[in-house]
Amino acid sequence: MRICVLVAMHMHSFIELSKLFEEKFNSRHFPEQPETLYNPAQYILNLGGKRIRPVCVLMGNQLFNEIDPDAYNAAAAIELFHNFSLIHDDIMDKAPMRRGMETVHTKYGESTALLAGDVMFVKAYEYLNKIKLAQLQKVLYLFNNTASAVCEGQQLDMDFENRETVSMDEYVYMITLKTSVLVAASLKLGAILGGAGEGNHLYEFGKNLGIAFQVQDDYLDAFGDPEKFGKQVGGDIVANKKTFLMIHAFETAKPAQLSELKELIKTNPADKVEKVMQIFRDCKVDDWAKELKNIYLQTALKHLEDTAVLSVRKKPLQELADYLMMRES
Repeated sequence: MRICVLVAMHMHSFIELSKLFEEKFNSRHFPEQPETLYNPAQYILNLGGKRIRPVCVLMGNQLFNEIDPDAYNAAAAIELFHNFSLIHDDIMDKAPMRRGMETVHTKYGESTALLAGDVMFVKAYEYLNKIKLAQLQKVLYLFNNTASAVCEGQQLDMDFENRETVSMDEYVYMITLKTSVLVAASLKLGAILGGAGEGNHLYEFGKNLGIAFQVQDDYLDAFGDPEKFGKQVGGDIVANKKTFLMIHAFETAKPAQLSELKELIKTNPADKVEKVMQIFRDCKVDDWAKELKNIYLQTALKHLEDTAVLSVRKKPLQELADYLMMRES
C-alpha cells in the first residue's frame, strides 16, 4: 500500500519576507564613480522604508509555489523603480523630507536628483534581465505597462493641482495609476514567477489594497503624528493637493466653508494648514476617510478570498492588509 505524505510548506509572513529581501537587497547597487551621481542614488535606498512593493512580489510568488530566485530579481527591480519614482515625485512636489530625512533633491540638488532617479530606472532593468527567458516576456510586458501607468498617474496628479475641482472618480482613477497598480503588479509578477495563470483576483486584491493604502496616506498627511509619519504633516494642504480628504471637503462643505476653502487655496496664508484642518474637522472628513478605507479594504479581501488557492496560503496576505491599515507612518 502506497502512503502519501503531504508536507505543508511554510508560509512566510510579511515581516519574515521583509528580512529575507533586505538580506539580499541591502548592498551597494551602483559603481563607486562618479560618486556625485551614484551616492545620491544609494542614499535613498539606504533610507529604508517598508519595502511593501518588493515584498509583495515575494508574497505573490509564495502564494502559488516555493519562492523562485527570480522573484528576488523582480522584487529588486520593483524597489528600484519605486525609489526612482519617489525621487522624481519629491522634486515635483517640492517635498523637503522623505522617511524623516532630507529628500534627494534637497540634499544634492534637483539636477543630480533627476539623474540619480534615471540611473535607478536603468538598474531596475538590469535585475529584470536576470530573469529566466521563459518568463521574461510576461514580466517585461507587465512591468512596462505598470511603469507607464505610474507616470500617467503622476502627471494627472500634477494636472489636478491646477484645477479648482476634481471629482472623486477622477481622483480614484489617478490614484489607481499612480499608487495602486504598482502594488497590484508586484503581486502579479510574483504569481507569474510562481507559475500561476491570469492572477486577476490577486491583481484586484492589490489594486484595492493600494487605494485603501492611499486613503490612509491622505489621512495621515493631515491627521498623523509628525514624529511617526516621517513627512511634513499638512504637506498635501500646502501643495494644494486634491486628496480624498480635500475632495470630500469640497463636496460636503457649507457655502461659507467652501468659500473659505477656495480662498485659502488661492492665497496660501501662513496659517493655511490650521484653517483647512478646521474645515476638515467641521466636515468630519476624518471619520469619512476611515469608512472609505474600510470599503476598499473589504473589496480587496473579497478578491483575495476568490483567489483559487488554499486558505492557509492566503493568511500572510490577509495579515499584510491588516498591517498596512493599522500603520501610522
